[in-house]
Amino acid sequence: MKKPHFLIVLAAILAVAPLGTKAQEAATAATDTLRLSAEECVSIALSTNPTIKVADMEITRVSYGKNLSVAQLLPQVSFTGQYSRALALQTMYMDAGDGNVRAIKMGRENSYSVGFSAQVPLIAPQLWKSLKLNDIEIAKNVEAARASRLTMANSVRSAYYALLLALDSHQVLLKNYETTKFNAEIYKKKFETGTASEYDVLRSSVQVKNLEPSILEAENSIRRAQLQLLMLMGLDISTPLKPTTTLNEYKEQMYERTLSIDTSLDNNTDMRTLNIQTDYLRQALEVQKMAWYPTLSGSINYMWHSMSMGSPFKNFIWTNSSTAALSLSIPLFQGGTRYYKQRQAEVAYKEMTWQRENLERSLNVQVRTQMDNIQKNVKQIATNEAGVEQARKANQIMEKSFQIGAASYLDLRDSEVTLLESELSYYQSIYNYLVAESELMLLLGKE
Repeated sequence: MKKPHFLIVLAAILAVAPLGTKAQEAATAATDTLRLSAEECVSIALSTNPTIKVADMEITRVSYGKNLSVAQLLPQVSFTGQYSRALALQTMYMDAGDGNVRAIKMGRENSYSVGFSAQVPLIAPQLWKSLKLNDIEIAKNVEAARASRLTMANSVRSAYYALLLALDSHQVLLKNYETTKFNAEIYKKKFETGTASEYDVLRSSVQVKNLEPSILEAENSIRRAQLQLLMLMGLDISTPLKPTTTLNEYKEQMYERTLSIDTSLDNNTDMRTLNIQTDYLRQALEVQKMAWYPTLSGSINYMWHSMSMGSPFKNFIWTNSSTAALSLSIPLFQGGTRYYKQRQAEVAYKEMTWQRENLERSLNVQVRTQMDNIQKNVKQIATNEAGVEQARKANQIMEKSFQIGAASYLDLRDSEVTLLESELSYYQSIYNYLVAESELMLLLGKE
């Protein structure tokens, strides 16, 4: 009696072991799955996406340009060395006073010169003004980096919302599929008992088959949305990812968020960039005006000289010399170059002021359009939500009528399709609202 008991226990252990292994694997997979909110996805994307890193590196690159301009205001020190050998000494002729001319050789065969020199600009109006251009260039790249971050945040949010829509739509389709499948099973059993025709069985089975491609397409949509989101976040595409919220939860905050939207264009990245460009052109005009001013620079030289005859490697006799000098340059006439450059800068500055006015009008129209879209979507959500409730109630009534034989299968199926379409439209309207809101935040330059 003990042996059979031992075999039964061993068989039970072997049967349970694979189930335990599968449960452990499922638990591990569930633990490894990333569960992130939309803002967490945005945060990861802003810290890992290569586009953002490149934009931040541009700021560093331009800051080096400013240091380069500052370096031009500092003394430039250099060491120079020169050697020359006279192939033929210079001849000088002198009158001897008796009618004869005497030829005298001048100089030495080997000539050496080594030393240090330093130059520094003392008065350089155009160079001083150009430093402000570098500051504006840095501000321009900072704004460009900010624009990249705003665009990336909008892309990540849109991808996150697309994933939510795909997941919710998949659930709606699955629920409808299970209901249709259940009805098909009922007809099959009725046919076996002789209370339903073969036509009814085939029709209900076809309805099940017709929904399967939609289920597969919904699953593909989920995978595509996940891949898009993972790519924007800079993560491995094989990383399992699930949202921590649903479209319905966003709807709860929708009305409060809509009322608190500030439509000021102060943070709009296009407007801020144009303001920076306008300031840049104004400073560029000032730089051109400085071209009419004189410049003053100073220089110091300390040199060692030597001259010798014969071998260039001996008989050195070194002497030293030093000089200090000031150099003043007053521009008088350059063929009209400065005048025309200044006129060009003036025209460019005036053009930018007109462009700013036109941009502001265009942005106001875009903001108004986006606000209209948001308000329309809010109303659409309320309408679709009421439609879902009505469709659900109508479907429940039709199910009871079908059970007592007061309604046909086509009537039942009609109510199920209506409920399916109303639920899908409801989730689509929430998605449309979220995308419109995200686009408005991008337009307004909101972080």
